[in-house]
Amino acid sequence: MRVWALPLALVALVSCVTQSVPRRQQARVQIVPSRPVVVDPVALAKRLRSMQHGWPASRKFDCARLKCVALTFDDGPGEHTGRLLDMLRQRDVRATFFVIGQMVAADKGGRTVRRIVDDGHEIGNHSWSHPPLAELPHEALKKELKHTENIVQRLTGVRMRVMRPPYGSTDDDVAAETRREGLAQILWNVDTLDWQDRVATTVAKRAGAAKPGSIVLLHDIHRSTVDAVPAMLDTLGRKGYTFVTVSELYGKTPAPGRTYTAR
Repeated sequence: MRVWALPLALVALVSCVTQSVPRRQQARVQIVPSRPVVVDPVALAKRLRSMQHGWPASRKFDCARLKCVALTFDDGPGEHTGRLLDMLRQRDVRATFFVIGQMVAADKGGRTVRRIVDDGHEIGNHSWSHPPLAELPHEALKKELKHTENIVQRLTGVRMRVMRPPYGSTDDDVAAETRREGLAQILWNVDTLDWQDRVATTVAKRAGAAKPGSIVLLHDIHRSTVDAVPAMLDTLGRKGYTFVTVSELYGKTPAPGRTYTAR
């Protein structure tokens, strides 16, 4: 587990909280509190990290030199996402999760989507209800993106910077709207077809064929896909791959509106 150093500003914030709260209580109810409010600085740092995009800064990898691969998981959060997060945490692997708004709304109080953020994974917009975006009228397209953006930001404090159009369905109108929303379009160059062939060994083998700079398409709503993850990580790990998020793959947040398939 990585422990982040607290910046001076955060230390000052903790000091401010522990000193000012008793004074406000005394002024309001005219009593002197028996002891000051205690703030756990580690817990506060974790909460701030989940609320602020890019804080602390993403891990730095030179994927022009390293053999990097970005594992991406679509359509969740679902019933198998928690187990997947356990696996990734145990191996200190980061991935990118493209979430569906309706699935986020069905999650228990946003517990899973918060954990995605708290564990250091990248989170992206995969629309509200998974329609082919290029077939929608403009207002419907806008709502699909905006509704998901709003619920994720409300639950996690994170403003998403990447999205994946369902079915890879995009056109000039989708590109223009994603640009207005500040979202880059992330496609893929390795399709595991895990939605079609729900056999863990098959999924792991297809993912293991990734090349340096690949973006691998997976779906965390399928048990067989989550079952495939250990073998997938073992295979790619033996080949010397570094597992990164999509933004880490490019060394910066991808440009809004632009479409990416691999590094």
